Amino acid sequence: MGVLKNQDDALDAVQEAFVKVHKNIHKFQGSSSFYTWLYRIVMNVSIDHVRRTNRRKSLDFDERALHEESEVAGDGALVPNVTDANPGKAALRRELGGAIQVALQELPEHHRAVIVLREIEGMSYEEMAETLGVPKGTIMSRLFHARKKMQNALAPYLAGEEASED
Repeated sequence: MGVLKNQDDALDAVQEAFVKVHKNIHKFQGSSSFYTWLYRIVMNVSIDHVRRTNRRKSLDFDERALHEESEVAGDGALVPNVTDANPGKAALRRELGGAIQVALQELPEHHRAVIVLREIEGMSYEEMAETLGVPKGTIMSRLFHARKKMQNALAPYLAGEEASED
């Protein structure tokens, strides 16, 4: 869900990944955990799906669709739906959630992948390096740059939220 942003696409990717695992289980060497091997296959299938989708069409941001996806995502949403007694804060929180989704979508694939793996999936640098097949230093660099890009994209929202809480 973190990469594809669509429940149906995510389910298709998982199904495709399990088919690949079934066909290639004999190639599993055991040098890493089965979870890491499976996760890498799922990530690769998801990234391939994003690439295919981006080649076919350029998607415009549709706030209504984003809102519907976050309702479908439930616990998979980056910012959980929180009932707040203050409707102004609740509206700002929803707006920030949408801005986070847009900023994440605008990141290059390699930056989006490290943000999703670290911040959403909670993987360690070592697990990320093994999953993506790159050195740990590359993971750290990509994560640094991805966080900077997210911070720059969200600066207007974060400054506004800090001011409203004072």
